[in-house]
Amino acid sequence: MTSPATNIATTAAGCAAPDQSAPLPSSVDLAKETVITGIVRNAEGEAVGGAYVRLLDGSGEFTAEVVSSPEGVFRFFAAPGSWTVRALSRHGNGELAVDAARGVNDIALNVATA
Repeated sequence: MTSPATNIATTAAGCAAPDQSAPLPSSVDLAKETVITGIVRNAEGEAVGGAYVRLLDGSGEFTAEVVSSPEGVFRFFAAPGSWTVRALSRHGNGELAVDAARGVNDIALNVATA
């Protein structure tokens, strides 16, 4: 459930995952697709790059994982509905419930140590 269009220009260096900071491809029809995107931030409000960001479905089952960009950006292509987005990082962990609708669902995901 990551980007439907991956090419060499949008692939992170040394990794097969799409570049999370790249603009949405022009082929993405936001009237038909659901995008969950955001920035991982630490307790000081600074972007957290290299966080493992996981997408869990409504029953808590693992669906997908991406690594946040150096700017803390992450993106998932998903179906409309209830999701949980969880981040694991050296700055701590965070989790957010999301009721995603078609189009872009922009969220803020904060991480902190317990």
